[in-house]
Amino acid sequence: MADGAEANSFGQILEAVDRLSLEEQEQLIEVLSHRAADRRRNVLSREIRNARKEFEESLAKPANPDDILSEILQ
Repeated sequence: MADGAEANSFGQILEAVDRLSLEEQEQLIEVLSHRAADRRRNVLSREIRNARKEFEESLAKPANPDDILSEILQ
């Protein structure tokens, strides 16, 4: 959860966005949307690299959904 300073900064950002024109707000939404997609893509890429590394180091093994479910339920 955000502390007081972060919440205050967030509130200030929202107030600043309110002062933008509708066109500027739409551009901001587009920029933020692209940045968020890039961040999600980077996180996913990092997770894939880590999973491949674990598999190569025999820290993980291939499994089908039934195997995973049965292991969870034990």
